[in-house]
Amino acid sequence: MAKARKEPRQTSATRRRGAQLEEAILQAAAELLKESGVPALTMDEVARRAGTNKNALYRRWPNRVALGVAAYHRLAATETVLPDTGSLRGDTLEMLRRANSTWSSPYGEILRGLIAAAGSTPELLAKLRDPAADSAHEAAWLTLLGRAVARGDAAPEALHPRVAYTPMALLRNEYVTIGAPTVPDAVLAEIIDEVFLPLVRGRTSTL
Repeated sequence: MAKARKEPRQTSATRRRGAQLEEAILQAAAELLKESGVPALTMDEVARRAGTNKNALYRRWPNRVALGVAAYHRLAATETVLPDTGSLRGDTLEMLRRANSTWSSPYGEILRGLIAAAGSTPELLAKLRDPAADSAHEAAWLTLLGRAVARGDAAPEALHPRVAYTPMALLRNEYVTIGAPTVPDAVLAEIIDEVFLPLVRGRTSTL
């Protein structure tokens, strides 16, 4: 009896290469993070969902946390639309409220899970800070502060990156250092009224 001829497998996974395969892996990891969070993110499950093998993942990311960081940045990539309330207090408080809403959402829970999973690994913790995203956020806060200077709501000396980003640094501290699941609106107002606005108003050349 003639042996049955074995047909070669030709799946979409075996044909994918480079950017196409990486896109499928990141998509699978991002979906898994949204569905089940960081604890469920395993190389086995991501490979299964992406229709590939673990070697393809390990060639790109050394471990599940590094892959999770890359997938998180994919989830968190959004365009910032600046508020325009007519006052520096209103604009910056609205920006803090938006950030608070994001960080207390499932995406924020994913971020906190990744920070915990990264432990004390400096390389992974550094990757959780996306330079492009940080630059965009810093530029947004500088724009708000620049508007205030143009309105006469702040002195030109206040237009400094570290001054502009102070509210976000304090809000991040509430989540990362203190471990708050969400920050009350009263605390957001306190950050603006008791720290940021006095800092802005105190930065003058000679007064």
